Amino acid sequence: MAGGVRVRPKRAETRQRLLDAAFEAFAEEGFGRCSVEQVCERAGFTRGAFYSNFTSLEELFLAMWEQRSARMLAEATAMLDTPDGIALDPRRAVEQLLAAVPVDDKWFRITSEFTAHALRNPALRQVVVAREEAISTALTPVVVTLMRRNGRRVPDPTALGRALVAVHDGTLAQCLLEPNNPHVRDYRVDLFLRVLESYSEPTP
Repeated sequence: MAGGVRVRPKRAETRQRLLDAAFEAFAEEGFGRCSVEQVCERAGFTRGAFYSNFTSLEELFLAMWEQRSARMLAEATAMLDTPDGIALDPRRAVEQLLAAVPVDDKWFRITSEFTAHALRNPALRQVVVAREEAISTALTPVVVTLMRRNGRRVPDPTALGRALVAVHDGTLAQCLLEPNNPHVRDYRVDLFLRVLESYSEPTP
């Protein structure tokens, strides 16, 4: 299960195959229309293999989300160790941070449908809120550090984190809706830069 429990190599392989199969099934069929049987068929396993690893499709999705979030946070945090002065160029820093969260049509469809599913389930909604807050809490210090290296301080990191999440989600949808518009991604970077400037101030 998620949350730091050690998993035997064979079981880890089974879990990963289920996660990979579910990603494709959710993207093609839609989270609400996908069944455990469809995931198992794609992965080449029985229902028993599924339920020995996950209690539900919701739990499987949350494990998928945790895995992808950990990868994204690792890539973003690695920017702090980059020796080539990347943090001295705000636009390039934003581009690198956004590269850690790629514009992924399949993942956007999956997360959008799961969010709608969670909105109909109060208990699950709270889980999603907690996960979103955990990601923002982990990522915001990276942004704050990069801003400090650019001579700016962030008075309210929590507010900045929420603003960045809102901008990310909105501009991501625009990028996916207009994939052939060469200006959309530039506008996305411009908007992030404006938000960073609005929520920060020069270091005294």
